[in-house]
Amino acid sequence: MSKKTYQQSTEEIMLQVGSQFNGLSEKEVSKRLEENGLNQLKEKPKKSSFQLFIETFKDAMVIILLIVAVIQLLMGAHVESIVIFAVLLLNSFVSVIQTKKAEGSLDALKSLSAPDANVFREGKEKVVLAKELVVGDVVLLEAGDYIPADGRLLEVGSLKVDEGMLTGESVPVEKNLASINQTVPIGDQNNMVFSGTIVTYGRGRFVVTATGNDTEIGQVADLLEGTVEQKTPLQRGLDSFSKKLSLAILALSLVILGVQIFRILVHGSSGDMTADLLNAFMFAVAVAVAAIPEALQSIVTIVLSIGTKNMAKKQAIIRQLPAVETLGATSVVCTDKTGTLTQNKMTVMAYYLPNDKEEEVTDPNKWTSDFKQLMTISLLANDAAITETGEKIGDPTEIAFLDYSEKLTQPYREIRELYPRLQELPFDSDRKLMSTLHYMSEEHLLLTKGGPDIVLERSNRILVDGKVELLTEDMRMKIQEQNEAFSNRALRVLAFAYRPLENRSLVLEDEQELIFVGLMAMIDPPREEVKQAVSDARDAGIKTVMITGDHKTTAVAIAKEIGISTEGDLAFTGVELDALSEEELKENLERISVYARVSPENKIRIVRAWQEKGHVSAMTGDGVNDAPALKQADIGIAMGTGTDVAKDASAMILTDDNFASIISAVKVGRNVFDNIKKAIAYLFAGNLGAIIAILFALLMGWDNPFTALQLLFINLVNDSLPAIALGMEKAEPTIMKRAPRNPNEGIFSGNTLTSVTYRGLLIGLAVIIAQYLGMAQSPELGVAMAFSTLIWSRTLQTLPARSNSQTALKAGLFSNKMVMIAIVVCSSLYGVTLIPGIRQIFSIPTNFSLNEIIISVALAISATVLMEVTKLGIKAVKRINQKTQVNPINE
Repeated sequence: MSKKTYQQSTEEIMLQVGSQFNGLSEKEVSKRLEENGLNQLKEKPKKSSFQLFIETFKDAMVIILLIVAVIQLLMGAHVESIVIFAVLLLNSFVSVIQTKKAEGSLDALKSLSAPDANVFREGKEKVVLAKELVVGDVVLLEAGDYIPADGRLLEVGSLKVDEGMLTGESVPVEKNLASINQTVPIGDQNNMVFSGTIVTYGRGRFVVTATGNDTEIGQVADLLEGTVEQKTPLQRGLDSFSKKLSLAILALSLVILGVQIFRILVHGSSGDMTADLLNAFMFAVAVAVAAIPEALQSIVTIVLSIGTKNMAKKQAIIRQLPAVETLGATSVVCTDKTGTLTQNKMTVMAYYLPNDKEEEVTDPNKWTSDFKQLMTISLLANDAAITETGEKIGDPTEIAFLDYSEKLTQPYREIRELYPRLQELPFDSDRKLMSTLHYMSEEHLLLTKGGPDIVLERSNRILVDGKVELLTEDMRMKIQEQNEAFSNRALRVLAFAYRPLENRSLVLEDEQELIFVGLMAMIDPPREEVKQAVSDARDAGIKTVMITGDHKTTAVAIAKEIGISTEGDLAFTGVELDALSEEELKENLERISVYARVSPENKIRIVRAWQEKGHVSAMTGDGVNDAPALKQADIGIAMGTGTDVAKDASAMILTDDNFASIISAVKVGRNVFDNIKKAIAYLFAGNLGAIIAILFALLMGWDNPFTALQLLFINLVNDSLPAIALGMEKAEPTIMKRAPRNPNEGIFSGNTLTSVTYRGLLIGLAVIIAQYLGMAQSPELGVAMAFSTLIWSRTLQTLPARSNSQTALKAGLFSNKMVMIAIVVCSSLYGVTLIPGIRQIFSIPTNFSLNEIIISVALAISATVLMEVTKLGIKAVKRINQKTQVNPINE
């Protein structure tokens, strides 16, 4: 097995890339550019807007509507056909716009590329366009530079690089030249630099080993290109239902047409064969118009938009509308640690001083001399600062010491003004120490901070109760034990020491014979509200999984503290995950609560594993490395402070980067799906009522009870407002106590289908009675009464449609004011159809009077009351059954 780049020596790398320390020749650069192309990301061609537009017409229900519209046009029903075409075009334009908005992840990735680079070519330093870099180029780095390509380091000078966009960790990585023998993730490849990351400190030189799509960021781009966005459970449900409904409508229309033609052929026509055949055809078309809820797509979009507005109040910005509903079906949340579960702010959690009880004292005048010395060193041997505006500049660890001092009411600036820095020995990754020189207590003191083992090794004395004593082996043992105790709690530990100096010229040899003072331990602590949010998620049947670029020990400690990891749970690193077969991963998946030091490929694999088990997965992230998994997940959730790449690949953005906001958004998502089901059930109950009336009229040989225009008016205008109002219903109290719904369940799962069928039968019966009563005077009056009763029945049906379990009175008539407003508006719209000049368009004869209106309203009210009374009856039966089960009769 060949060595990876970071496992080879610099000499092996230079030989492999065909370069030397003073760079390539211009001739060689030109040759390599011609062979390998520019150092930039390449992407596959995207579908044009026209292609996307055409694809929107592949839906089965859309095809049926197109056929109906064409038939209407050929039959001379121009108004009806124009209305249908307008609705279809509007839905198509909305779909194309949403798809185009979702594109852009690769454009954001490209924007991370450095514009130029400082290189060595033919032994001379020069600035070139970064896209003209080739493998083998030697590049110079300084603080503030964007790294333009992947490469192996040849030289470092206190070099630190922010690789958060690839690893997800905010602490800059200290770089070195040492080869690494074992296989390690990107976060531990300390002798490498990667395209798109930023130099935060020091300087360096590296040889380019990969450009363009061969870089780590290029591999992320390939993953993004190869990852297909998942359809939401609602989209899958509606697609499946749409196909089944379309086939049923087509079959029903053909059967009706066949029956009509058979009657004409067997019994003969009424006089004009062509007219009879045309009427038969229009009867079949009317069934299709009645059955298809033309406004369904628009209503679902509007209800989702209402959910989007509600989620924005919960700090969740929705980029893709279907994501609102997807959250409601989420059963697994794969979340990042840093900044989402934690505060993304290193915080001092504990300290250790020999013979000093740890106790935070907020009055600096009451500090012990030892604690005062510890705090003084932590503030002076420190390059961080807080500006007048509150901006914190510097290493997160050093900022933690400033925050801790401010928390204890000791302004750090006072200490720095009292003891100004005279000289310094900057931090070095080899020494793992930083020292500064100050004049204090009438002498020059060297103040040092660094790794506990290094500081302890260089100390021969110790400060105890204000006195300097010899550092005994027993004391060393106690300090090492305390350091291990802190480390076992996943705390990051630094040690502090000092020594008097006679000379004022600092050299590295001065960092010897130190006086040990103490230890300070830090961690990025969990957010206060996260523990409760994790508990709430568990109550709602949602599994929380931590996926982080941090070390395993730290990740597990945080996971246990906030309740993600419990007894018997497992934790894996990315390398350990790679060693698992698919069967082993599937077997252990539900027990693994923590993944640490993971790669972008690991994240996608984890998400897919959950999806293959039938779960709806949400994935959070903020870095470039998260983007492919965000796209793969059923719902990708980007952090508001994250990269544009992550945001573009996601369906939702958290403005406060807070895990608790995800759980709040899940509640909104569940309510949105409940309300969408209520709206869909409302629409189909009304349509079923119309179909029942049409079929009954066909069987009885009556005239078609509705014209196509009447049905389009009800479907597109009258039904829209009540359906939207149902989308504003408040959440049920137990909404977060039930398990996530099965993503494969149909739109009419549970008792929804029963409810729709029952309400449809009552509406159909009311319409049949109305047509029968009207036909006693004339067929035209029968049609007018059927239309009138249908529109009133569907409008008043809004009240029982608010809930399958409780009546409108129990839910509160005015708890959703939009329902009452919708009923009033629909009543007014019905009044418009009676205006002279307009009533003729809707086939309402002049002899249709107030008496007929009262009969229609009475029939509609009767159907509505029966719907509500039935709920009470079902509830009473359930209550009796429950009592019987709890208190069985003893025979």
